Amino acid sequence: MSLARVAVSGANGFVGRHVVAELERRDISPVLWVRPSSVVPAKWQCHKVVRIDVLEPPAKTFERLGCPDVLIHLAWGGLPNHKSLHHFEQELPAQYRLLKQLVEDGLPNLVVSGSCLEYGAQSGSLSESLETRPSDPYGLAKDTLRQQLQYLQQQTPFALTWARVFYLHGEGQSPNSLLPQLRRAVAAGDALFPMSGGEQLRDYLPVDEAARYLVRLAATGRGNGIVNVCSGRPVSVRGLVEGWIARNGWSIRPDLGRYPYASHEPMAFWGDAGKLNDCLTEP
Repeated sequence: MSLARVAVSGANGFVGRHVVAELERRDISPVLWVRPSSVVPAKWQCHKVVRIDVLEPPAKTFERLGCPDVLIHLAWGGLPNHKSLHHFEQELPAQYRLLKQLVEDGLPNLVVSGSCLEYGAQSGSLSESLETRPSDPYGLAKDTLRQQLQYLQQQTPFALTWARVFYLHGEGQSPNSLLPQLRRAVAAGDALFPMSGGEQLRDYLPVDEAARYLVRLAATGRGNGIVNVCSGRPVSVRGLVEGWIARNGWSIRPDLGRYPYASHEPMAFWGDAGKLNDCLTEP
């Protein structure tokens, strides 16, 4: 299916800017949904920009978005503090009200960015069929929104894809993330990069690759249900850091064991990419 009228919420965020770039690569001009206070890059002046506050949305939001055929919904407030009660006290009810209104006004296809944190502290390869066990307010709020939207489908049919995104890295990520911290240490001329033992297994995906998956899921034109957006390949944190160092020719060395492992995080946590691959290969 070719994408026609596409709107992207959270367009100015970490994932959003890469989704916009992927749509542009496909010669698609999306409607960009940004926060009222957002500074929009000059290169985006060719696109329609709509300023919407999820907590206080304007009237006729669906019309303001140009009555899109699909919304790639990435907007979520209160991050990066996953433990804030804001996620289920304010963000969750506002998100549901707004998405419900969009669907009732005619939105036929909704692709929502979920989170691997909905799985909680479960270990090993995580498939979409697993029971969710969120262990923080953010994961709980995301998982609850997914359930609310699935109940809404029973009363107002629409296509829903719930994209559970795993660990992303790339341009625009939080400065407190692993790779930006490593880059700062290199820039400062540090000989060692302090970290944990590094044996944790995680599922890391470049953000531009995740953006391609999100756009391709939207382009299927159908509801795909819950889909892990992941690599499906467990990689140790140590291996990830050493790989970055080797590829960039840096002289810095990991200082392993400087920090303890986080007691609340599983040692092995990665996504099963089987359903993602099936969704993207089906006609």
